[in-house]
Amino acid sequence: MSTNRASSLSPEYPLLGLLRLEPGHGYQVHQRLEQDLGSLWTVRQNQAYNILNRLEAEGMVCATHKSGEGAHARRRLSLTPAGRRRFDAWLRTPTGLSARALRVDFLTRLYFAQRLDPKLAHEIIDGQLAVTRDGVERLRRRSESDPDQGSVAELSDDLRLRHLKLVIEWLEPLHVRIESPAPG
Repeated sequence: MSTNRASSLSPEYPLLGLLRLEPGHGYQVHQRLEQDLGSLWTVRQNQAYNILNRLEAEGMVCATHKSGEGAHARRRLSLTPAGRRRFDAWLRTPTGLSARALRVDFLTRLYFAQRLDPKLAHEIIDGQLAVTRDGVERLRRRSESDPDQGSVAELSDDLRLRHLKLVIEWLEPLHVRIESPAPG
């Protein structure tokens, strides 16, 4: 099963996702990114504009011009069908097993899934659990098949195994947590 890797993390997907939730002007999209996902993503305003312009050039986003205050025309951005397909494919692809990918990518995917469809949020959690459990099993098999690893390799595998077990322990109760959000 393919996964989203830490090396492929891009603010493109949260920007597409915010437009999937609600079309808006570039400034509004950046503000929503900072407000809702600022604990996961640090994206400067000019960087967001550059990504949105690239996505428009790629046909993922379209802009309509609307009269604004004064002489300025404002560009209202929305997803194209191709942009929606790209975002939806990313949303349904489990996250890789690096700590950074899990913290940034998985939590971003969960944020959007909760807002789009609670059932999808549960599917994403289940998919991530399956990928993580598979990673634990692969590490166990590798350790059993090569008991004479060098000490650094053994330590590395042990750390990764412990990390993945902790991730599973964290993921398992998420179904309940997303159904009953904390008050406030």
